[in-house]
Amino acid sequence: MAFITTNNIKGDIFGGLTAGIVALPLALAFGIQAFGGIDSPSASSLGALAGLIGATMLGFFAAMFGGTPSQISGPTGPMTVITASLVSAAWSMSSGNISTVLISMSMAGLFCGLFQVLFGIIKIGKYVRYIPYPVLSGFMSGIGIIIILQQIYPLIGLKSPVLVVDMVAKFPSMIMNGISFSALVLGIGTIVIIQVFPLLTKKIPSTLVALVVMTIVSLFFDMDDKLVIGAIPSGLPMPFFAKEGVSLAGIDWLSVLKTSIIPGLTLAGLGSIDTLLTSVVADNITKTKHNSNQELIGQGIGNMVAGFFCGLAGAGATMRTVVNVKSGGRTKLSGMIHSLLLLSILLGLGSLVKYVPLSVLAGILITVGWGIIDFKGLKDLFKIPVSDAFVLVVVLVVTVFVDLLTAVGLGMIIACVLFMKRAGDLVEGSYSSQELQHFDKESPWSDEKGIPENIKHKIYIQRLNGPIFFGSITRFQEVMHDVPKEAKVVIIRMRLVSFMDQSGLYAMETAIKDLQETGVKVLMTIIQPQPMYMLKETNLIPDVVPEENTFKNFEECTEYLKTLNL
Repeated sequence: MAFITTNNIKGDIFGGLTAGIVALPLALAFGIQAFGGIDSPSASSLGALAGLIGATMLGFFAAMFGGTPSQISGPTGPMTVITASLVSAAWSMSSGNISTVLISMSMAGLFCGLFQVLFGIIKIGKYVRYIPYPVLSGFMSGIGIIIILQQIYPLIGLKSPVLVVDMVAKFPSMIMNGISFSALVLGIGTIVIIQVFPLLTKKIPSTLVALVVMTIVSLFFDMDDKLVIGAIPSGLPMPFFAKEGVSLAGIDWLSVLKTSIIPGLTLAGLGSIDTLLTSVVADNITKTKHNSNQELIGQGIGNMVAGFFCGLAGAGATMRTVVNVKSGGRTKLSGMIHSLLLLSILLGLGSLVKYVPLSVLAGILITVGWGIIDFKGLKDLFKIPVSDAFVLVVVLVVTVFVDLLTAVGLGMIIACVLFMKRAGDLVEGSYSSQELQHFDKESPWSDEKGIPENIKHKIYIQRLNGPIFFGSITRFQEVMHDVPKEAKVVIIRMRLVSFMDQSGLYAMETAIKDLQETGVKVLMTIIQPQPMYMLKETNLIPDVVPEENTFKNFEECTEYLKTLNL
């Protein structure tokens, strides 16, 4: 195939195999989480199988047809939360008909894929950049909290309620009925290994070590059958209509469609955001540029295939992608190799998975949920603009206690209203700009003539001409990536930056750190009070850019340049 290259064959093989090893326990865990809300003896084994199939099919076809060469795709935390709600709803609607559950999940995956392909065709990928950071921060933190709350129950050998409110309200009464101390020991042991093992070596994935070690330990315990996965079928995956145990007789197809279309659209929207954010992460590491719309088409094809074979819908997975890149993966081949490894496990090692305790997978997912929570955004909650903090908190609360789609929609509406107010304030403020000229010690860009001729070629000046906010950071990032390699000093001129939001602040921090990692010295000239307040409150100044590298006007900066040995 012409779109598959072998110019990095060694790195792609090692990266793909490593990513596949990392993906195995996560695929099992996410699958079981998705089926955690149904009361069936086969729920765990069905979930584990769905997770493996989803990781295998989506991972392979998204890599083949996608637009981010190093991306690894599979079930993710946010996508699994939505699938879990769908599975629970289908189970209740059908009065416990497992065929309806599996068909509903498959149809949702198919709709998810169709919508994503449509998103790619109409080129909607570029609009993801207009989602403000507080919306993403609150949303991801809410997802992390949901995952942790759900997994506390299997961690102690209990079955988790479906609704978050019930998870909190029923917890005291449920633990009074008794918990499994063996499950708790195994779960806590899993968390400890995942956190401690990387201190010894990062060459072997800690999640895999925890899975293997604690499963072996569990063999010495008298584990109840309900506390382990149970056997999952081995062999080639079958389409949902030919799957063993699935009967099409008596299926209420109208109800199935009603149950699966909206979740399918939600999965498509969330999966697209999740994927493209991961694509940006991959770009930053590999210094490449992904094709957003092609990536959505690839994800759509992958999710349709996964849904067709009764697999879990998924998205680009950040941790697995980073593992792939750090291990040498650079092309589509690495993602396909990752899937082939999972397929070989699916074909031959399904019988070994039955011994894995559910509390071990719960421990893995708790660490995943903890990693999803945006502690950086929460830590800065009282330092960022009140409007950004308000949006973040609202989205987080609605995500946890209502639903994900409502949270994102409400967050976007509030963010847009607040932005319109900010824009209006900026326009009104510009009416008195002539009066403010008196206090401006810089003349518009002519003051740069004082830079000595012998060092001009080593200095790059980035002039920022307006607010740095969620709608403009993509262009800002592109410009900062274009800094010439011969530049030794980058001067960021912020005289015309009247406002900076949380999205702009973090984009600025990332850009400066990237430059500093290449040995570039970053200087800043700052006039406006609000950006200065933001930079100092979050300690970007002085922790990232020292105080002595910031200047009130460009003349001071020029004098400083003359003292440097360039």
